Amino acid sequence: MKKLKVGLVGVGGLARGTGYGNVFNNHPRTQVAGICDLDRQALEKARKEFDLKKSQAFENYDDFVKADLDIVFLGTPIPVHADQAVKALENGKHVLSEVTAANTVKDCERLVKTVKKTGMKYMMAENYYYYHYMQEWQKMIRQGKLGRLFYAEAEYVHEIRRLLRDPETGKLQWRANRPPIHYCSHCLGPLLMLFDDRIIKATGSGKEATMMSGVGVGAIDMQIGLFETAKGATIKMLRSQVAPREPPIVYYSIYGTKGCVENGRTAHPYGHDVTRGIIFIEGEDKVAREVDWPISDPGAPEEARKGGHGTSEYYLVRDFISSIENDTEPPINAVRAADITLPGLIAHDAAMKGNTWLDVPHFE
Repeated sequence: MKKLKVGLVGVGGLARGTGYGNVFNNHPRTQVAGICDLDRQALEKARKEFDLKKSQAFENYDDFVKADLDIVFLGTPIPVHADQAVKALENGKHVLSEVTAANTVKDCERLVKTVKKTGMKYMMAENYYYYHYMQEWQKMIRQGKLGRLFYAEAEYVHEIRRLLRDPETGKLQWRANRPPIHYCSHCLGPLLMLFDDRIIKATGSGKEATMMSGVGVGAIDMQIGLFETAKGATIKMLRSQVAPREPPIVYYSIYGTKGCVENGRTAHPYGHDVTRGIIFIEGEDKVAREVDWPISDPGAPEEARKGGHGTSEYYLVRDFISSIENDTEPPINAVRAADITLPGLIAHDAAMKGNTWLDVPHFE
């Protein structure tokens, strides 16, 4: 059977293309057949790494999306995600995009409309939802062990000051213009998937930048979002890109009418494969039990670890390819991607307007 040809956009520096390229090259149904990057040195390095011809390496994205490719993976900065996704879709390519889907409300709507118009597959690569313990929580929730879910918290505090302003040159990077809460997908993505829900109202707090001066909204000390969902649940999230904390934290806590579950507050997926948390189920536990929640699937095949974030990207790509082959909706399709992205955009607006509550749009 003919393999699907994959094109990677963003293969240099901190771009995510090469990591996902390894996953695609280890999938039996796909192969990397093209790469694109503005950095010539990075492009040449990736070309050799993936054993590609010079004709398969592009500096110009418009030329790249016209090439003989079936899939485009976007590992580029967030501000260009929507434009690049739309161009790829309109050129008959399926799209797997790094988070978040877009950085404006208008672009979220444009993305959803383009997917509907073209009929191509789009998926947002929210890999934290694919952590093994998240899939275990999903099973428990579907079995009704936690009862009706009514509250959740998420924190993602990851100090990346060097990515806001280059410490050697002093030059501001693109993340300097990204408010912390805009990067909400690692918090809200897994929770909204587990809740099978979407956010309808949002408010936010946090607009002071005291630790890094002259940078912009990306250096806001801390932002908090509070959200109401369509099913009546409440979600709180905490985000910072500058707060001093080592290791970084990715934390979740979920409350249902029959119990609660949490991951650990001390481990981060970078360098760790287990997070020690708790679970409490009414009728089964007298007190909360401590549990080692695995980030990677211990039963996964060896090739599952060829990507990043444990085995999560392997399973994410597998679901995306399956949606193409079976003509089904990807788990995190354009509608869900917008539903995960939009609350962060609205919460930041709410914070800037004085912590008011704002409606979160829904596009389908």
